[in-house]
Amino acid sequence: MAESSPTGAQFEISFGDQRAWVVEVGGGLRRYTSGGREVLDGYAEDELCRSGRGQCLLPWPNRVRDGQYEFAGARQQLALSEPGKQNAIHGLVRWVNWTCTTHQPDRVVMSYVLHPQPGYPHLLALSVVYHLDERGLTVEITAENVGAAACPFGAGAHPYLSSVSPTVDDTVLHAPGRVRLLADERGIPTGREQVAGTEFDFRVPRPIGALELDTAFADLERGADGLARVRFGGTTLWLDEHFTHLMLFSGDPLPDVARRALAVEPMTCAPNAFKTGEGLLTLAPEESFVARWGIEPA
Repeated sequence: MAESSPTGAQFEISFGDQRAWVVEVGGGLRRYTSGGREVLDGYAEDELCRSGRGQCLLPWPNRVRDGQYEFAGARQQLALSEPGKQNAIHGLVRWVNWTCTTHQPDRVVMSYVLHPQPGYPHLLALSVVYHLDERGLTVEITAENVGAAACPFGAGAHPYLSSVSPTVDDTVLHAPGRVRLLADERGIPTGREQVAGTEFDFRVPRPIGALELDTAFADLERGADGLARVRFGGTTLWLDEHFTHLMLFSGDPLPDVARRALAVEPMTCAPNAFKTGEGLLTLAPEESFVARWGIEPA
């Protein structure tokens, strides 16, 4: 680990020809390779994490409009971490130092205690497990309410899957969303529509083409095992039944992404769920929540 690494200590795990690197800052996934191929569009050890790459989105994914919400009769104001759009975005743990509590050759556990603060006066014990095996990478997120009162909660992740082509345009996408959440210019949902018959229906595999994706999906099709799957090129990202929503983002406005990769973001709730309640979880004192997602490389 380079002393000057912006993401702190680096924790490498491996299994067969697979390798993954997890970082101290944010407890996120910096890089994942299989057979020497970059499965993720990650970043170098001496780089700052940009555009949410591999970050853990806790205790909410996506956005909260104006950073304002009400819970248990109390109005809360979160910091506007997306100032250009006046939103609070992607939770509270992306830039804090997590602790590595277990580091084995094929498995690493990152932990963090989220203490009460303005806008989120709750106490959560968080952990994220990264594990490699013959199937690929499995990520397990656990949150326990260790405070004295119930708290609102959502979870998400922000990996970018590498394209097999210079841009995502020619890469075949197979995605399970039956419903698209319509959104305004701030990324806040304004309605819903069935994807059948629209350009956002990827339930039958096809290239993305010129379509710009910054889109949340709901009502996900699932296999007999309860998993929903996104296939992008030869890579499959799966999410368990706790992830009820999915964000697909082609990164058009971001120079460092610019359609070079596709963010596939499992989410346990909709954008703005702290305000609307769509998919929002409430954790009682001493209650734990566990959700899993993973990647099967080509």
